[in-house]
Amino acid sequence: MSRRSSGLIGVWAEAQRQQQRQQEARQRARVQEQRQAERQQRVRAQDMRQSDSRQRAEYRRQREASAQSRTRELDAQVTLLESLLATGCRAPAFRTSALRREEAYVEPFAPGQLAYPVPMPDPARYQVPGGGWSVARRAAAQQEAQARYAYDLRAAQAAEGHRQQQLAAYQQQYDAWAGGQLAEVREHNARVAAMVEALRAGEPETVVEYFSAALYASTGWPADLDFPRQVTAAFDRTAGQLVLDWELPGYGVVPEAKAVKFFPSLDQEKESPRPVAQRRALYRGVLAQCVLLVLRDIFAADEFRTVSSVALNGFVDDVDPATGHRAQVYLATVMAERSVFEALNLQHVSAVDCLTEGLGGQLSARPDQRTPASPVRFPDQVGSEVVSHGGGEEPDLFAMDPVEFEGLVAELFRARGMRAVMTQRSNDGGVDVDALDPDPIVGGKIIVQVKRYRNTVPPSAVRDLYGTVQGAGANKGVLVTTSGFGPGSYTFANGKPLTLVPGPELVDLLHRHGLRGRLGQRTRRTAPVSAGAASARAASAASGAAAPGAAASDGEHNTLGMTWAGAVSLDVCALVCRGGQVLSDDHFVFFNNARTPDGSVRMVPGSAGDRAAIRVMFDGLPGEADRLVLVAAVDPVENPEADLSGFTDAGIRLRDASGTELDRLAVSDGRPGETALVLGSFRRRSGDDWDFVPGGKGYRGGLEELVGDFGIDVE
Repeated sequence: MSRRSSGLIGVWAEAQRQQQRQQEARQRARVQEQRQAERQQRVRAQDMRQSDSRQRAEYRRQREASAQSRTRELDAQVTLLESLLATGCRAPAFRTSALRREEAYVEPFAPGQLAYPVPMPDPARYQVPGGGWSVARRAAAQQEAQARYAYDLRAAQAAEGHRQQQLAAYQQQYDAWAGGQLAEVREHNARVAAMVEALRAGEPETVVEYFSAALYASTGWPADLDFPRQVTAAFDRTAGQLVLDWELPGYGVVPEAKAVKFFPSLDQEKESPRPVAQRRALYRGVLAQCVLLVLRDIFAADEFRTVSSVALNGFVDDVDPATGHRAQVYLATVMAERSVFEALNLQHVSAVDCLTEGLGGQLSARPDQRTPASPVRFPDQVGSEVVSHGGGEEPDLFAMDPVEFEGLVAELFRARGMRAVMTQRSNDGGVDVDALDPDPIVGGKIIVQVKRYRNTVPPSAVRDLYGTVQGAGANKGVLVTTSGFGPGSYTFANGKPLTLVPGPELVDLLHRHGLRGRLGQRTRRTAPVSAGAASARAASAASGAAAPGAAASDGEHNTLGMTWAGAVSLDVCALVCRGGQVLSDDHFVFFNNARTPDGSVRMVPGSAGDRAAIRVMFDGLPGEADRLVLVAAVDPVENPEADLSGFTDAGIRLRDASGTELDRLAVSDGRPGETALVLGSFRRRSGDDWDFVPGGKGYRGGLEELVGDFGIDVE
């Protein structure tokens, strides 16, 4: 017999079933969430794999593109080399007209307000309509009006007279300026016209200068390739033959690599080498094109048909395999007649065949191995009626004729890619060479002065050059000398469009551009000192008195006065050195050693606003000394906690024996944390000249650390 459950048990059972269903639902939800998370994780992993694959593909694409770009650059360079002659022949020919200057438009006279006369007072405005109730009052008012009119009239007439004076002065200034502009251009063109006449007449010096300028100014050479442009030339007037040596590009101008390829497995770009035979053939073609292009530039520039033939030797500046020494190795040579050369169609010739067969020239069969050719004629083998630049023995610049020296300087400027011509000997306005730098950004007109001196060029010459540059409206001025410049000259030129070229630098520039020149041997002027005189000087220095030699030459000293802003107290000292080492402890001039043994350097009280001063006799410095170093250090007694951050707006005032200020030399400001500073050094140059080199090295350890660097042991 069955029993039915009570209602309470049924409710409980139903609750249990509901609870079980909820648990199962939650379990299913958790499983679903887990499966969803796993699915999302798989999707993310797949996306990452795809992203990584895309990144690898993009990286590979970039590297392959880089390799292809390098390959295209190599192909473009080869194409440029192969089309060198055809491209160069399309360049305009050099002409004498390129040396002329146009008579530029001069702005008309514009006086501004000075053009308008001062208005005179109107008498009608000074009439008194009434003036008062009485006759006397009206008469007084009329008299007062007339007085005002007379006063205003005199003032207006005075103003008009002043205006006319100013207008006349301004007109005179304008006329002088406009006339100067026109006269300068006409004078330059007159010099060019004289050069043209000399070129027509076949003057050897002018012929060499003109055709050298034509070669240097040629725009037919590729700007992207650093081709050398050095020439040594001579002109045989009797034969009408121009003989020249021209530097050719080296073997490295032809790229060694043929292509670049990216290898993903190695993650590297590798170059495939250009076959040796192909590279040699390309190089031979480049050399032949260079020779033909030089011939083309010469004959194209010869508008007066002065040159009937050209003997051209092409060389490379390299190691001669026969001797193992660096030399000019000739790789090509040709002697070309004008009539034969002008019959060629250079746009379509094979350069090698044209040079060797069409013109009968020689071209090295293995130029990569510097197998030489045999020139028929060299510039220094030409007869007496020639001018040769660069051939023969090194000329002594001191013994050279002044005109020849100016011509050599003009040749140097042409070797540097500029157009340069010598001025006439009279009325040259202080200009020896007119140069033009064709660079469109930093180039322009350059005025060159040449000083064939043995003694130091005075600062006045530098100042005169600056005035000439300003007056001529030039972009730059260059002063070239066989001697040197003093501190005043370099200081004045600092920050101005001036370049100073001393003798040693001139010789270096000449040699670097294939020109020749040397400075004659010069001996330093020293006075013999006997043992007795030396002892007397030492005793005198020990007693604190001036040495006899020093006293005798007191009139030749300079005073170096130190100035600076800020309240920091400094000790200014000097060290007489050879190189970076002081000659001796006695040659360290400071507060406890006020002078050197010979008295050539001594501390003196500051004057005329100087906060410290040192007197120097540069001619009296020891012969073995090559520099005088000036230093400054914080005074540890006055400012024990200070550093050089308060050392600003500093400078050295260079004065002569009379106290006249010659120049101001700028020095570096101090820096926080540093307590000693090298201000700069006067350095001996060739010819016993001295120039100033700014310093700037700072020390945190004060004067002790600084002088230790100069070989002084501080106890």
